Amino acid sequence: MNASACLDAASLLLLGLAGAHGLHRARLLAALGSGTERAAPAPAAGLADRAPSVTVQLPLYNERDVAARVTHACAALDWPRHLFEIQVLDDSDDDTSVAVDQAVNEVRSRGIRVSVLRRAHREGFKAGALAAGLEAASGELVAIFDADFVPRPDFLHRLVPHFQDPGVGMVQARWGHLNAGESVLTRTQATLLDGHFGVDHAARAALGCWFNFNGTAGVWRRRCILDAGGWQGDTLTEDLDLSYRAQLAGWRFVYAGEVVVPGEVPSTVEAFQVQQRRWAMGSMQTFRKLGLRVLRARAPLAVRAEALAHLGANLAWFPAFGLAVLLPWMVLVRSGPIGVWMPVLAGLVCTLPNLWFYTVAGGSLRAAPAAMILALGLVPSQARATLAGLMGAQAPFARTPKHGGAARPSYGQGSASLGILELGLAAPHVLAAFVSAARGDWPPVLFLALFASGLIWVGGRFQRGTLHSSQPERTWFSFSSPSQPPPP
Repeated sequence: MNASACLDAASLLLLGLAGAHGLHRARLLAALGSGTERAAPAPAAGLADRAPSVTVQLPLYNERDVAARVTHACAALDWPRHLFEIQVLDDSDDDTSVAVDQAVNEVRSRGIRVSVLRRAHREGFKAGALAAGLEAASGELVAIFDADFVPRPDFLHRLVPHFQDPGVGMVQARWGHLNAGESVLTRTQATLLDGHFGVDHAARAALGCWFNFNGTAGVWRRRCILDAGGWQGDTLTEDLDLSYRAQLAGWRFVYAGEVVVPGEVPSTVEAFQVQQRRWAMGSMQTFRKLGLRVLRARAPLAVRAEALAHLGANLAWFPAFGLAVLLPWMVLVRSGPIGVWMPVLAGLVCTLPNLWFYTVAGGSLRAAPAAMILALGLVPSQARATLAGLMGAQAPFARTPKHGGAARPSYGQGSASLGILELGLAAPHVLAAFVSAARGDWPPVLFLALFASGLIWVGGRFQRGTLHSSQPERTWFSFSSPSQPPPP
């Protein structure tokens, strides 16, 4: 087999693997119209007379810009005060404690039970903080909010009725977006997240399949957490890990998509990349940890298959990266008719399902192109993070900075340097697009231009903004396997 044939065969294989991800997305989209959605129970009359006790946990680490806002928002939650408490789990090592203490004193002066738990170390990161808080919590139910989220006062009244079913272990609300209108970058991230909540979660719930707690804007039954083995800090996605352990133990989850809790999306490309790398790496760590247990679970085959597809979804970054490397060269060297038409095939197999997905997520076709372009720009960094997680790499929990609308945010994220790998991959796409256009081979141009645009967007750090950092965030990982998570 000559080099051209090998190139064609490799590209067809990668295209098939990438197409499988597109078909899976199409299946989830089809499930939305299946009519099998489970109706949410309406709040029962007189619920407050027999209401369960609720602990609200606020895990914080260096959040001076938003710590007070989330504390006051949670203090405004409507629930009987004798059955309600707030725990601020403050692992900060900067002056966030000043803002926390001031907000806590103001809330406490209104007769609301609120406590602050500060640890001498960050062992287990967010999972460790939540576990430490749970030991001191009094609530039968535990609501969790990240620092940048702002729940409405009726949040508990809308989610707690689901727990009238004793088999329900967790209820997840939908994320909204406080700063979606800030830039093209934030609007596009909002579409990406709306795809996860409006399509992935909604479809899995409609199919009766497993899905996950998203780390915030949800309520857990305390007994479910303990029954599943508690919070564990051996992955970067402690929420996904506990979610699957709980469902493996027989607990059911409810997705309350009608309840929206707004939070911030990252304002810079660097912060967005760090967040996405953490999620990709952590999901593969969880896949390694729980994949065999899911495969052997006493659950219907369709549920197990969807669970494995969910946990392993980031594996799709590998064929995407392979295509990013090969496709422009196939056009440039004219490796037969397959080389000329491969970008077109990739567009049909990969682009159309994602175009449908993000059109549904964003509510219009207009939102889809930017979401697809941004996702394509993430291919190199996400492939690397996925490989790291699959190989058992360890990393510190790299937080996503939030600014709370501050004119001069307190925290930056990583280096402002260009993304050399992304720009290096973009160059042959640009060249191949021009060469293809000059030859009159117009079909490949659109797909090549989409890929190039995403790589240039991310690699060029466009919509970065100007942030300064009081404490640089560490984002690198190693392939060591220490018995404890590495120090922050």
